Amino acid sequence: MQDSQKNFHKKLLGRIGEKSAVKFLKKLKYKILETNYTNHVGEIDIIAKDNETIVFIEVKTRSSTAFGMPSEAVNHEKQRKYFMIASYYLEKFNYTDNECRFDVIEVLDGDINHIKGAFSK
Repeated sequence: MQDSQKNFHKKLLGRIGEKSAVKFLKKLKYKILETNYTNHVGEIDIIAKDNETIVFIEVKTRSSTAFGMPSEAVNHEKQRKYFMIASYYLEKFNYTDNECRFDVIEVLDGDINHIKGAFSK
């Protein structure tokens, strides 16, 4: 498979995983505030409200575990970036009094694993 085909497949797989994650969260009564939120620092896949808690969610989708579990891709650099994006978002939308949480949703071959509080500041 050529690089451009691989990138297309990877992006498509990621979007499918994100759509599955949104559907999953809605069933749990989360209120989806943003999908693919971007600012000058980067992107957060999903921002949602779980009651009054603002939840920043990274979705990792894989078709196999050949390269490890999906959540293992959320390294310290990715976490640091998420904190910066989240801080900006909380300030901009006046959620500074709300608690917040960082979750990871793994989508592996169609199965969903929701890791609440996957990492913290």
